[in-house]
Amino acid sequence: MAEQVNTPTTTPVANETTEIEALADHLPSIADWLPEPWLPFWELVADYPFIGGLIVAFVSLVLALIVRVVVFRALARLSGITRALIDDQLIEHLRRPVFTTVLYFGFTLAINTAQLPVGSRVIINILLSVIVASWMRAALRISSSLIHTLGGEERFSLVESRTVPLFDLTAKLLTILVGSYVLLLIWGVNPVGWLASAGIVGIAVGFAAKDTLANLFSGFFIVADAPYKIGDYINLDTGERGKVTAIGLRSTRLLTRDDVEVTIPNGVIANAKIVNESAGPHLKIRNRIPVGVAYGSDVDQVCAILLELGQAHEEVCTSPAPRVRMRGFGASSLDFELLVWIEHPEYRGRLAHELYMSIYKRLAEEDIEIPYNKHDIFIKEMPSDTKRSEDGNA
Repeated sequence: MAEQVNTPTTTPVANETTEIEALADHLPSIADWLPEPWLPFWELVADYPFIGGLIVAFVSLVLALIVRVVVFRALARLSGITRALIDDQLIEHLRRPVFTTVLYFGFTLAINTAQLPVGSRVIINILLSVIVASWMRAALRISSSLIHTLGGEERFSLVESRTVPLFDLTAKLLTILVGSYVLLLIWGVNPVGWLASAGIVGIAVGFAAKDTLANLFSGFFIVADAPYKIGDYINLDTGERGKVTAIGLRSTRLLTRDDVEVTIPNGVIANAKIVNESAGPHLKIRNRIPVGVAYGSDVDQVCAILLELGQAHEEVCTSPAPRVRMRGFGASSLDFELLVWIEHPEYRGRLAHELYMSIYKRLAEEDIEIPYNKHDIFIKEMPSDTKRSEDGNA
């Protein structure tokens, strides 16, 4: 009777959980790249792996210097012909990653050729990781330059200025995700296993970093909804007022009129009441100058003086034109208001100061009183005790 042999069977689950091979195991051989006349020489050198590795390292260093010095200088001269700055920026951003790629990839081939007894795979993985990190850094800068350039050009209607931060944030996230995936492949880590455990880790991270995640999502909603954009002057219900200088992943930065930069988390600013002084059909904003004059003043003369002073100021807009309105009868004054339009919200404080100064001087010249709060005390009868004491002293 034949003996039954139990052969082990592999399951799909075991195949899926097997660790993938690192990219270092798939490096090409130098012999695959050399022309046929050079193969006999390389076969002779291959008998001495360490010397072959030194030759490959030296050749890669020479090629990297040639690319950096000769090729990129030629490209820089060609880019100088054009007036655009984007080509100069691209060449500058690509200079370092290209040099790093040629040099370090040559070093990986050299180490693979040298056949080091220990540590060759770790060194190759480190060199490949440096190459990927260099390209990630360059990709972040290139994407930012391209998006801001396209957003600054009026002929590119698809990229509006308010959507520039959204595209910038998206490009940065995609670059980080793709670069991280490639780094995992380099070190032979199976990304599928990481994604499978991301649900459990995500719950823990969500509780630990809920404020950070709230700020992150609020940043996307702020950019998408666009209640303000970079360069706008905004007022918050918490009292902050300033110019928006940056909209980041976590926070928004305001530059106040005191030249102090205030950083506000996006989660806070997304739930706040925002007054955008730069919104509307134009940047112009109306400035209100309240003025009170004494009862009995010539109201027609007051209106004429205020309108004249508003029209005479050089930085007051002519369209819409300045106007004067009487607002009511105050406790001790007739209340007027000079309404003027100014070009930019940041001019409001200085122009109000100059108009107040000119109004005060002109009303003083015209003998028009600006009343102030004062109290008159009338004594009807002196108390009896006080009167007796005065008589005794007499």
